[in-house]
Order: sequence, then structure tokens, then C-alpha cells
Amino acid sequence: MIIGGFQKVTLIDYPGKIAATVFTVGCNFLCPFCHNSELVDGQKIKNQPIITEAEIFKFLSSRQGLLEGVCVTGGEPTLQNDLPEFIKQIKDRGFLVKLDTNGSNPEMLEKLLDEKLVDFIAMDIKAPLEKYKKIVGEKISLENIQRSVNLVKLAPEYEFRTTVLPVLHSKKDILSIGRWLQGSKKYCLQQFKPNKTLDAAFTKEKPFDWDKIAHLRLSLEIFFDKVEVRE
Repeated sequence: MIIGGFQKVTLIDYPGKIAATVFTVGCNFLCPFCHNSELVDGQKIKNQPIITEAEIFKFLSSRQGLLEGVCVTGGEPTLQNDLPEFIKQIKDRGFLVKLDTNGSNPEMLEKLLDEKLVDFIAMDIKAPLEKYKKIVGEKISLENIQRSVNLVKLAPEYEFRTTVLPVLHSKKDILSIGRWLQGSKKYCLQQFKPNKTLDAAFTKEKPFDWDKIAHLRLSLEIFFDKVEVRE
């Protein structure tokens, strides 16, 4: 596992749980609005301190009974071949595990689900399928994205979520996502923050007004059991 960040306590990364967050290095998407550019950009990665698994396991062992879960995020964690064994060691210490993923590696998701290694999966939905490659890059497989959507719904707990911003997402796009994922338990609209973006030009982009976000949430409620808005 190549780990570039570790947050020892979080109240927001794992909904309803007191958790720690592990940030893996590397991603196969190039979303211009990404706020973890130090884990994605090849040049920035070189300057990112690497955290050892031993450091993380030592800390977690000292927090048994205090923390409830661990969120594994990135970057894109499913690119790490050692992910199943890493998660197994977390679960062996009694923690719940939440995985954040872009859905590009359904084979890894299937393995994790088959081995009952994840308790919660959050999948980032970048756009309606017809606009996916425009936002994340031409090399992705839309078939893999759809396979991952189907797999995520099999997790004990799950959510789909989209970081939205006017320059990339229209109301039509958001409703198209709603129709695509219709019947899912939970969908979250995440407000874009114009700072520390992978593409520096996006620091100048304006986020949606909160009134607009609230209107989008109401429009999506017909598609999902629950719709949330997050900063």
C-alpha cells in the first residue's frame, strides 16, 4: 500500500461514526476539480511524505474501543493490489471499514464484497454517463463504471455522490444522474470548493449558489430513498 495521508480522527468521512481516514496515493482519473491534487498529480506526489502501514496499524491498535471505523480513500484505493490484505488487518482489529472509490475497478470491488471486507462503500459519480469521459479522461471504461454501480448496491451500506459545479454540471445533467441511479438508497450532492484543485484554472470557478443546490436536491428526491447536500 502506498499511503500519502492519515487523519487520526474524523467525524465526517464515515457517516455516523467516529473514524480515522487513510489516503492512498495515485488515481487513474484526472478530474479538474479534484481537491486532493497532492495524491493525484505526478509531480506533487514526489513531494508527498509516505506513511507506512506499520504506523497506521500501531495507531489503530491503540484506539481499539475508541474509534469505530476507518475510511480508506484517495486518490483511488482500488488501484492498490494490497488493498484486501490491508483492509483485513484493519477489520481484524475490530474496526468497520468504509471505502471511497471512483468505480473504475469493479474486479477489486467484487473481491472486497465477496470477502466481506467493506461495511460501507461511497462511489463518486462524476457526471451522467454520456459526459463521463469529458470530465475524467478518455481512457476510462463506461462498462466498468456501470458494473461498479451495480456492485456498490450490494454493500451493507452505500451511497453515491457527485461534486457539482456550474461549469461542468447543468440541471439536466444532475437529473440524468438521478434517472441513471434511480432506486438507490442514498445520493449526495457535494458543493465544489474552488481551492487546491488539480487544474489550477478551476480555483477561479464559482460554485453553485446554495439555493440552487437546495433546488437540485428537491428535484432528485423522486429518484432516491434519501438525498443529502454536503459542503
